[in-house]
Amino acid sequence: MGKVAVGAAVVCAATVCAAAALVVRHRMRCSGRWARAMAILREFEENCGTPIGKLRQVADAMAVEMHAGLASEGGSKLKMLISYVDNLPSGEENGLFYALDLGGTNFRVIRVLLGGKDGGVVKQEFEEVSIPPHLMTGSSDALFGFIATALANFVATESEGLHPSPGRQRELGFTFSFPVRQTSIASGNLIKWTKGFLIDDVVGQDVVGELTKAMERIGLDMRVSALVNDTIGTLAGGRYHNPDVIAAVILGTGTNAAYVERAQAIPKWHGLLPKSGEMVINMEWGNFRSSHLPLTEYDQDLDVESLNPGEQIFEKIISGMYLGEIVRRVLLKMAEEAAFFGDIVPPKLKIPFILRTPHMSAMHHDESSDLRVVGSKLKDILEIPHTSLKMRKAIVELCDIVATRGARLSAAGIVGIIKKLGRDTVKDGEKQKSVIAMDGGLYEHYSKFSTCMESTLKELLGEEVSDNIAVEQSNDGSGIGAALLAASHSQYLEVEES
Repeated sequence: MGKVAVGAAVVCAATVCAAAALVVRHRMRCSGRWARAMAILREFEENCGTPIGKLRQVADAMAVEMHAGLASEGGSKLKMLISYVDNLPSGEENGLFYALDLGGTNFRVIRVLLGGKDGGVVKQEFEEVSIPPHLMTGSSDALFGFIATALANFVATESEGLHPSPGRQRELGFTFSFPVRQTSIASGNLIKWTKGFLIDDVVGQDVVGELTKAMERIGLDMRVSALVNDTIGTLAGGRYHNPDVIAAVILGTGTNAAYVERAQAIPKWHGLLPKSGEMVINMEWGNFRSSHLPLTEYDQDLDVESLNPGEQIFEKIISGMYLGEIVRRVLLKMAEEAAFFGDIVPPKLKIPFILRTPHMSAMHHDESSDLRVVGSKLKDILEIPHTSLKMRKAIVELCDIVATRGARLSAAGIVGIIKKLGRDTVKDGEKQKSVIAMDGGLYEHYSKFSTCMESTLKELLGEEVSDNIAVEQSNDGSGIGAALLAASHSQYLEVEES
């Protein structure tokens, strides 16, 4: 072999060696990155842990806070608001009732015909109305005038057989999903607007009074019989169909719970005890917090950067508004510190709330062999075109960690309510059924979340007790529930009973 050939062979061998060394280094770098990404995931998983002992501590803390909130105003992070609802529907309500459900940029007007003991809901009709943006920041007269007119137009469409009995005023249940300080069953002062509304002259005013004035101005003869929030509407709707319903929980964009308390167990109640001996309490449980909650650095950062730092801590780890955002924050750390998606951090991954809980749910429920739903979500939402199966599996695992923690903590909260009511044990020979009415998109559509919540409930209560506890979906509490509460608090009830 000539010198040139030998030289070329040596150069060739050196090139091969260098290329091989590069491949080894690349593999080592990749395996180092992967190990770092997995270390971030494992640390997060550990910090999200909800072993049964910790969940029992959360349930106990919930019960303790409930007692404190009932004892005095401001006695607890749980507001434990007195709703003035002392008569839940019995199933015997009868006649025509209306509901108005104002919870955001749209509102619904609903008409329900109730058929008494065996008739149930004979007929229901509704209409949805969008609120023009300028009315959300205008005047009280303009907003309530618009709502009253829509209500009057809807009343005008009553068909044959859908009229109130002669001489009876139409009655309305008003679901108003903004912070209100309730002063009676049919009055409450607006504390502050949320969801893009800002009408200064309503703050501090009785919202029922504002609506009533607007109805009177246009000659609509209708009386607001009940002012309620959506959680209490869910409780009413659940109780109408099942007398064993004792509490309602909403797990949707936000979360809340309401339950039926003995009036004598409310030290801060100074009025006459209601005839029923009962009072519905709106817990505002999203604001619950406890040292036993498994909070991570991502939760703390999310809270600090939120519009209400230090508030709604329970809501920020269990509700639909936040679950997808927690997943995004963990992925961002994996991208920044472990180049999980390659050398460049995907710009879209830096946008808060870009990854929503429905996206997370779709990835979590992906059962295809190549996890193609995960791949397409990453591509469509975060503009990450290429991901390996190994990466997709890690992302599904991350969704599972976040959803499992939220579901198990929701179950612990429900057990806290059951404990407070003394229904967490089986009394001798007593078969006392306790039903929790559930509503909200998170519970309804994220089946891995709801399945995990229900199995955790059984695990916490034990077989014997959980035989007596049931969870039932109660749809549209904020609509039908409000009409039912108008019926159970009708001005004509006492006349009929006497």
